[in-house]
Amino acid sequence: EVQLVESGGGLVESGGSLRLSCAASGFTFSRTGMSWARQAPGKELEWVSTIYPGGTRQYAESVKGRFTISRDNAKNTVYLEMNSLKPEDTAVYYCAIGIPPFGGGRGQGTQVTVSS
Repeated sequence: EVQLVESGGGLVESGGSLRLSCAASGFTFSRTGMSWARQAPGKELEWVSTIYPGGTRQYAESVKGRFTISRDNAKNTVYLEMNSLKPEDTAVYYCAIGIPPFGGGRGQGTQVTVSS
């Protein structure tokens, strides 16, 4: 059974940082591209970043230069380091398998709230 469990969300002031983690199980993590996506209240799910098995990274323009995705294949974990956070980054952040539309599944999400 595929499981994705996010953690690390919380409340932070504008300009602050958070590090999200996603523990994965039930599939061959090291061979799988992993993504982060987010959904703000009243908005559609938005792709944030992807890291491929070989290490190639892609970012949405809205987070480029501020967010860093990484992975630890030994721990079956993918991370999202978020710096210089803005109020518009407030959303539920999801870890997901593959790329949009994430047919491989996604986690339950972790709330990130950035206060102004």
